[in-house]
Amino acid sequence: MKMLKHKHQSFLGELAVRLALFVVYWITDDAVPFERKIQPEEMWLYRFPKTPSYYPGYLLWWTVLATPVVVMGLFYLVRRNAEDLVQGLLAVFLSIFLSGSITNCIKLGVGRPRPDYIERCFPEGAVSADMVCTGNMQTIIEGRKSFPSGHSSFAFSSLAFIAFYVAGKFHMFSSKGRGSGLKLCCVVLPLLWAALIAVSRTADYHHHWQDVTVGSLVGLSIAYLVYRQYYPPLSRQNCHLPYTEIPATLDLHTDFQGPLRSPPAPLLPLHEMDSAMKTV
Repeated sequence: MKMLKHKHQSFLGELAVRLALFVVYWITDDAVPFERKIQPEEMWLYRFPKTPSYYPGYLLWWTVLATPVVVMGLFYLVRRNAEDLVQGLLAVFLSIFLSGSITNCIKLGVGRPRPDYIERCFPEGAVSADMVCTGNMQTIIEGRKSFPSGHSSFAFSSLAFIAFYVAGKFHMFSSKGRGSGLKLCCVVLPLLWAALIAVSRTADYHHHWQDVTVGSLVGLSIAYLVYRQYYPPLSRQNCHLPYTEIPATLDLHTDFQGPLRSPPAPLLPLHEMDSAMKTV
């Protein structure tokens, strides 16, 4: 009974962390960033046309939130492992909201203008020498949040996590599952999807290539960091199970190939070794 109560409290605590991160993301998403001065020689970087997003925000949210639910739900239907489903969803939502919060905080501190900033600032086309913007204020503020790319970090924080999750379930990097082209494609597909989302942000002139690169690395790094908090290394034989289903002693003495090893026997002091030899 005590164990169930502790588990319930731990679950509520985990939900509270994700809710707090979402609140941080929500607040920082509407905050005003640092206003970086634009030098005359760099004006060309921000003169690109203002175009609609090729991958709109609503579609991004559907992608990063629904894809993990669908993929993990399919594995649950096949394996009927409720604990894995719960741990997987907790982990991926932690990855998403942690990545979003970190990305927004960096955006606010850097304040880099987007490639279409001049058109956002001067929609009529007449650029003033003092750079006092005449456009919609909300559009202008959003135009100073280019670095790093939120689309890129969100995409990789979710879809890269799914790639790690699927790789673990298929044992892609252990002796059990190597050598399957179909399984490899299933792992690469989410990564390709995330990469295409990231690249689209340079094609619609909403981000510079540096924004997309760093945003992708942020999302990918956090996805792997969070995945390893909940699941063993992908080279383990038990990589398909969350840590909550692996006994601590088993995980401690399991190497990358998975067999259980006994801990090495302690070395005796020299005088005890001499005594033992004489007894023999």
